[in-house]
Amino acid sequence: MTGLLKPKINIFGADIAGRIEEVGKNVKQFKPGDEVFGDLAQCGWGGFAEYVCVPENVLALKPASMTFEEAAAVPQAGLLALQGLRDKVQIQPGQKVLINGAGGGAGTFAVQIAKLFGAEVTGVDNTSKLDMLRSIGADQVIDYTQEDFTKNGQVYDLILDVVTYRSIFDYKPALSPKGIYVMLGGGSWARVIQAMFLGPLISMTGSKKMHVLMYKPNKKEDVDFMKELLEAGKVKPVIDRRYPLSEVAEAFRYLG
Repeated sequence: MTGLLKPKINIFGADIAGRIEEVGKNVKQFKPGDEVFGDLAQCGWGGFAEYVCVPENVLALKPASMTFEEAAAVPQAGLLALQGLRDKVQIQPGQKVLINGAGGGAGTFAVQIAKLFGAEVTGVDNTSKLDMLRSIGADQVIDYTQEDFTKNGQVYDLILDVVTYRSIFDYKPALSPKGIYVMLGGGSWARVIQAMFLGPLISMTGSKKMHVLMYKPNKKEDVDFMKELLEAGKVKPVIDRRYPLSEVAEAFRYLG
């Protein structure tokens, strides 16, 4: 986000949804009036704006049944969850899956996707989000303000870490003998770097595996798969609050 002498990114915002106003002469996939959504993380960001100019390969047609607000909550969070569960570890029916940070954007999609794949899902978040997690399918919930899931004696076949504030060594006791830990990112960059360097070493020296997801924005087959789930009503974005563009700063303050 930062540069040497000035911010590298002048306008934040990755996820967008809206209606196409104009297209360039070489654009083949879209026309003015099409309703689209996408993730700008690979093309300079800039989503917190009334208009954006982007390559056509970062956009997809918005599911007709969704509002623009709902669609804008999907591109990055939905694909992070899908890639972390399906592409990175190939989640299997009957597995015990714990999602740390289950109440956020990627976490709420991860709960729903893991349930679709037949997993037994435990969601970890704060007190205010537990009822919501149950409502979207979590089999068990843990309030991290009251209980440390790494020390309660339970083990999981897969831990998907959305918040990334702890050392990867903390998670080993909570993994089954052949369990897998996947870090999605966020939280502390120091923890991400630690996992990138030490995760492969831990994985080579034991049966438990530690991975960091290398996110692939707008991967077409993943976008198509998410659209199918959304259009069928099998997953849905969970929206806590809505803010107008003029109150972006207030939205960031709310997120902390």
